Amino acid sequence: MEATTVEGGCAAPMAGRRERKKQRTREALVDAAFRLFQQKGFDATTVEEIADEVDVSSRTFFRYFASKEDVVLTFQEEQFVTMLEALSSRPASEPVLTALRNAAVSVIRACEEGRYGFDPERFGCIQQMMESSPAVFGRSLEHGQKKQSEITRIIAERMGVDPAADLRPHVMAGLANCAFHSAFEVLAAGVAKTDRFSEVVDEVFEVMEDGLAYRSEETTAAG
Repeated sequence: MEATTVEGGCAAPMAGRRERKKQRTREALVDAAFRLFQQKGFDATTVEEIADEVDVSSRTFFRYFASKEDVVLTFQEEQFVTMLEALSSRPASEPVLTALRNAAVSVIRACEEGRYGFDPERFGCIQQMMESSPAVFGRSLEHGQKKQSEITRIIAERMGVDPAADLRPHVMAGLANCAFHSAFEVLAAGVAKTDRFSEVVDEVFEVMEDGLAYRSEETTAAG
């Protein structure tokens, strides 16, 4: 009797092992990078040092990340996805800016408290790098601009409008992006009432909400 072979029968398990190995290498690089960032600081840490910690080459590092900054943004990506889910689940009765505020603050607070699998120590490290490293802050700005279209889409769905014909979802998404980066700037400038990022973001959104309805004393008196 001839043995029956299944063409490509070993391909799937082998592919699965390769993917698991890649994932382990990626996670090891992230862990090594943050360990060095905390020990030496972001700017003083080199790609070569990160690769050496994992016993791989710099070339291997660049197969996974385009730069040191992109290692930092892996955590932000997870946070962003969680925030989109939180925004989608906010009550339809909430005004858009309030929903954005509540979703953002709840997810950031979860990061600070170690919920949803987030590492609070790593979150604190990222916050420090955002405040102290122009390279990290600049890369985060670029990342936020690329992700703004996803926030715009969810806001448009929430409002029941077409973002191709209505500018309001775009404006609201831009305000949310601005709130995050304004919070980092406020912390870096030392004018925040607290060093807890979730509270600073909440305060920034409050200023935005008040600002939209703001009238100066002179204007009020004239009215």
